Amino acid sequence: MVERATPLGADFRPGSYGDFADGVGVTLSEPSTGTIVEATAWPGHEKALTAALGRGTGLSLALAPGAGAYRDAKAAAFNIGPGRFLVSGKDEGLVDDLARAVSLETGTITDLSHGRTALRIEGMATEWVLAKLFALDFSLDAFPVSAGRATAHHDFFVQIQRTGDHRFDLYVFRSFARAFAMALRHAAQDVGYAIK
Repeated sequence: MVERATPLGADFRPGSYGDFADGVGVTLSEPSTGTIVEATAWPGHEKALTAALGRGTGLSLALAPGAGAYRDAKAAAFNIGPGRFLVSGKDEGLVDDLARAVSLETGTITDLSHGRTALRIEGMATEWVLAKLFALDFSLDAFPVSAGRATAHHDFFVQIQRTGDHRFDLYVFRSFARAFAMALRHAAQDVGYAIK
């Protein structure tokens, strides 16, 4: 297997940055996502799609806006629109698993792995840093674990999923990944950040 080159560039290198005199507030990393897929149901087949995605990923999904599921970094998914889900996983074979699970009568599976990049931010100051970039309520009550949101920061369209109490995965267009990572690093300067 050939490892995909990161679009984040040489500036996204391990180390501690910003004001970390009192410790590191957040950690930034590029999670191992071998697959990023958009699954879309044909009208009237939304429930069949959630069942098929469950068979392909082992996740239990709901159709509510922003509802999602996360399974120990093996697979994650969240609702990004009516009958539409963003699905990611560590295994590159997930695309084939989903293509087998979702019939042509149910909907479509579109592999976005070549066009999206995932970034992870975690730590006690995560909500503070993200609130600088996005007009969303990042509190645990308003944005529970496994839920997702689609939003934008200036020209950056970002799909965000909460994957832990203090951890979020952010999906951006691959061509904007380096610039978005720079914006994220600038937002984290005052709390101190580490890149893994």
